[in-house]
Amino acid sequence: MRKAVIFNIMHYSVHDGPGIRSTVFFKGCPLSCKWCHNPESINPEPQDVFEAGKCVKCGLCDNGGKCPSGARETIGYEITVSDLMKEISKYRIFYDQSGGGVTFSGGEPFLQADFLLEILEKCRDEYIKSAIDTSGFCDSSAILAAAGITGYFLYDVKFMNSEKHEKYCGAPNSLILENLALLSETKTKILLRIPVIPSVNDDLQEMRGIFNFVRDFKNIEFVHLLPYHAIQTHKYNKIGQQYEFANIREESPNMEKIHRLFGEKFRVKTGG
Repeated sequence: MRKAVIFNIMHYSVHDGPGIRSTVFFKGCPLSCKWCHNPESINPEPQDVFEAGKCVKCGLCDNGGKCPSGARETIGYEITVSDLMKEISKYRIFYDQSGGGVTFSGGEPFLQADFLLEILEKCRDEYIKSAIDTSGFCDSSAILAAAGITGYFLYDVKFMNSEKHEKYCGAPNSLILENLALLSETKTKILLRIPVIPSVNDDLQEMRGIFNFVRDFKNIEFVHLLPYHAIQTHKYNKIGQQYEFANIREESPNMEKIHRLFGEKFRVKTGG
């Protein structure tokens, strides 16, 4: 029986596609974006973490008991397609009434592509609308197979400059752009999401490059410009890493100009 490693299921989400949704967070990502909001998602395996500041020194952990303070926990767990469908289906009344559904996010859901394609097919069979939130850094055949099953992609683009992408995200961006171009030839709808990071990618030359690349893609339904926030700092501390971007200013001085640029062609929203 096929299994995937996930680390959270968030219900009643209204920011991960149309309507009210359940968002399933897959564990594992091939990128390492320096501002990642879910650093606990990068490692593909379940992780044992310990927050000393929460520990009440009760001794239960030492004897195999459950930690009452939440100081010690495991991030990530295996789940089968059947069990995940049972969890998703509990909330279908909200999907049906709001035009929502389920969004598969991460991490990078295509890192577990076989499971993803199977759960997409199950959702289609049960008439539950699905969406995929992806970095686009994945196998092209898998992304095209998914486009034939699901009707909605949330697709992240951070840079046009491949050297900058490799510097800040850990890999070149050629595959990401190629896959986005391939998706633009399908019938699926795309919500393009662009994180706007001050002093990193918020210069107008970079943003104009992204705009010129996507301006003729007819299935981009929205563009969301995502302002930078340093709310994830505690997550890095939790998994024993230092967050490098903690002191970056949160508001880009160019956000209004970037909004106007993409507004020339698309419906644009600041925020996700």
